[in-house]
Amino acid sequence: MGLWDKLTGEFVDIIEWTNDDRETLAWRFERYGNEIKYGAKLTVRPGQAAVFVNEGQIADVFEPGMYELQTNNLPILSTLKGWKYGFESPFKAEVIFVTTSQIVDRKWGTKNPVMLRDPEFGPIRLRAFGTYAIKVVDPRAFITTLVGTDGAFEASDLTDQLRNIIVSRFTDKLGESKIPALDLASNYDEIADLIQAKIEPEFKEYGVALPKFLVENIALPPEVEEALDKRSSMGILGNLNQYTQFQAANAMEAAASNTGEAGGAMGGGMGMGMGFAMANQMGQAMGGTQQNQQASAPPPPAPGASNVSFHVSVNGESYGPYDMNTFAQHVQAGQITGESMVWRQGMANWSAAGQVAELANLFGPPTPPPMPGGSVPPPPPM
Repeated sequence: MGLWDKLTGEFVDIIEWTNDDRETLAWRFERYGNEIKYGAKLTVRPGQAAVFVNEGQIADVFEPGMYELQTNNLPILSTLKGWKYGFESPFKAEVIFVTTSQIVDRKWGTKNPVMLRDPEFGPIRLRAFGTYAIKVVDPRAFITTLVGTDGAFEASDLTDQLRNIIVSRFTDKLGESKIPALDLASNYDEIADLIQAKIEPEFKEYGVALPKFLVENIALPPEVEEALDKRSSMGILGNLNQYTQFQAANAMEAAASNTGEAGGAMGGGMGMGMGFAMANQMGQAMGGTQQNQQASAPPPPAPGASNVSFHVSVNGESYGPYDMNTFAQHVQAGQITGESMVWRQGMANWSAAGQVAELANLFGPPTPPPMPGGSVPPPPPM
C-alpha cells in the first residue's frame, strides 16, 4: 500500500449500504481495519437498520435517516468504550446493516404426505404448500441468534429452519382441526390464521415477524383424486341405466337411417345388437328397483307352454337366452330374421333360425322355389 493510500484510508468518514439485493438480510460494513472517524456520516436507507457492535456486544441501533456520529447519538457505545463528552478521536466498531423490509414469496411445503384420519375417506395422505413473507423487526435479536460473525446473511440461510417450523405446526393444527378433506378448500384462510398464530412466537425468537402466511393448496394423493373424479363423473351422468338406454336408442336410430347396401347390412346388425343390449339394460334396471325386496323363485311355465330358450348371434356377440315369447317379439320387431344364427341347449351347432323346427312357424310358411325351366305353374282347379 502506498503512503497516500495509507493516509487517505486511515479513517472511514462515510458509512452506508447501497446494495439492493433483496435476498441479503444482513451485511457487515467492510472496513478492512480502518477506524471510523469521529463525526463520520452514517446513511441508513428505508428498509434498513444499522447496528453498532463493540467487541461482540450489541451497542446502538439506527433506524432510517442520516446521522453524524458523535458521542451524543452513540450513548451505548460511549458507555462501553468509556468515552467522555467531547471525545473526538477515531474509534473502532463493527457496523452491521440489516434489511427490515418484507421478504416476500417464500415457499413452504410438506416434504412427505401428512397422514390423517378423514371422516369420509378414512385414513388418507395429504400434501400441502403455500407462501409466506418475513420481516426483521428486532435487529438485536436477529444478529444475536442468527447472524453472529457472518459477513453476510442470506434469506436462504433461514428458509430451511423456518420451513421446518411451518410444516411441523401445520401438520399438528391440521390434525386438530378435524376438517373433512372435501371441506379444506373452503377453510384455507381459517387454517392459515391458525398456523400463523401458532408459529409467530417462534419466529419472534429470531427477531423475525411473519406478516403474511398463505395456504395455496392441500392436495389428495393422485390415486384418490382419480377415484374422486370417476365418482364425480358418475354423479354428473345421473341414472346410468337411463343413460345407457338413451345411447342405445340413438345408435339404433342412426343404424336404421343408413340405407346403403353394405351400410344397411352393417347397420341392421348394429341395430339388433344395440336393441338386445338395451333390452338387457332395461331388464337390469327393472331388477334394480326390486333389489331391497326378498328374492322369489320364477313361476313355472304355463300349461302347454314351451320352456325352450334360444341364444342369438349378432355381429359375433351372443345374446339371450330368450324364451319363445321374447324371441317372437324380436322377430316381429325385425331384430331377428330367418337367417339369424341361433342355438339352444341340445343343438350341436349354430343354425339359421328359419331352419330350426321350433322357430320355423315364426317366419311364415316357406315359399316354394321356381319350377324347373322357368314354367309357370297351372292355376288351381276351379
